[in-house]
Amino acid sequence: MSIQEPAVDLTQPRPDEKRRFPVFSKRNTSTATVLALLAWTVAVFDYGLFGTLLPAMQQEFGWSAPEAYAINTWIAVGTAIVCFGIGPVIDRLGRRKGMMTTIGGTAVVSGLTALIPTGIPFLSNALLVVIRSFGGLGFSEQAVNATYMNEVYQVTEVADKRKRPGFHYSFIQGGWPLGFLLASALALAFLPSLGWRALYLMATIPAAIIVWTIAKKLKETPQFELHHKLTELEKHGKSEDAHALAHAYGVEHSSAAPLKRIWEPHLRRNTIVFSIAWIVNFFGITIFSVLGSSVLKNAKGVELSDAFWMLIVINMLAYFGYVFHGWLGDKIGRKRTIIGGWILSGISFAIMLSPIATSPVMIIITYGAGLFFLVGPYAAIQYFMAECYPVSCRATGTAFIGAMSQPGTILGGAIFTAIAAGSGTGTAALWVGAAGTLLSGLLMFAAKPPAEALMEDHPHDVA
Repeated sequence: MSIQEPAVDLTQPRPDEKRRFPVFSKRNTSTATVLALLAWTVAVFDYGLFGTLLPAMQQEFGWSAPEAYAINTWIAVGTAIVCFGIGPVIDRLGRRKGMMTTIGGTAVVSGLTALIPTGIPFLSNALLVVIRSFGGLGFSEQAVNATYMNEVYQVTEVADKRKRPGFHYSFIQGGWPLGFLLASALALAFLPSLGWRALYLMATIPAAIIVWTIAKKLKETPQFELHHKLTELEKHGKSEDAHALAHAYGVEHSSAAPLKRIWEPHLRRNTIVFSIAWIVNFFGITIFSVLGSSVLKNAKGVELSDAFWMLIVINMLAYFGYVFHGWLGDKIGRKRTIIGGWILSGISFAIMLSPIATSPVMIIITYGAGLFFLVGPYAAIQYFMAECYPVSCRATGTAFIGAMSQPGTILGGAIFTAIAAGSGTGTAALWVGAAGTLLSGLLMFAAKPPAEALMEDHPHDVA
């Protein structure tokens, strides 16, 4: 069967007929898992390149430090706008085409970034902000992955992936540190000889190859095929037929727009809780993940060369944080895993910033633990969010919440800068980064579990 052929029986059911979704074969499941990992890693590669190459770009574009910060802020604003808009598009296009859109957008953005001219101050800066804002397509790739793999693992014939979906998904979400390590390694190897533009061209090639492979090899989920059919029936005024077909598969059907659905009474609380938690958690991501070398240098007196190697070790450890939290989420529940991880992260960073941590070994242990428990729970929360929204608005919900990372980055960076100016980097990192991370964990106590969020009278709506 070709990937374009429907896997679901979309004919009108007989009264009270019950149907089941067809299974995803082992081969299709493996293909989906590998392509999702590669797509996310390459998307993060492009996303991470901007931060890695910013000093070199600043020199060529002739920015002062405040100008570079302002441009980075405007890019964050544009990224948020793109992220907010992509979710409903994915819920309309489908998971397969959604992945092609996000990773294809990454390929285009990487290529265009390499071609931006210098020496035309306003135009050059405006082009950079607009083009890099569409890097939000690549950042949203994780929302597509969470949506797609959630549906694949529900219907796969691979029993272990059905029983331990969070553990298997964690390897995919681990593409975040892999993408950043790839950006750092290639920049270290090629920036001095080839320049920053060549690195963006390098990012374009694998992204384009992955888009082609997705078009040829990736199969749409049966859940979305059903959702698409229900939408088509509604468009043609066949609402009763749509509800009958949905009932046959045991799912809830709604004709409401995806962006409206995530604010319906039974979904609203999670939308609000997840959004606020992401905002304050990205205070910690901004300070300890993005500005890690500055924190180590200015707060703990670590030399930059030593800080660089420390962060390589710390980020390698962080990858296993994804795997651990994915595994733990299957064992004790994703909500508990997220709460515990982020609270422990806040405590670990607070210890690292205290006078107790003086030796390099102690700094690496406490910083490594902080990052392990900070980024690792994202393997659990991405899957948890996908579980909490029905098919009709699943991508919209996960993408909308993921977009809250950008307000978190802007707000967290501004507060951190203000406090650091008056009280020093250590104090700012403690009260913004460590406290924000701790608060995000506490906020997650208010999140509803998936069954409650989706209403227990529609137990199959997650499918």
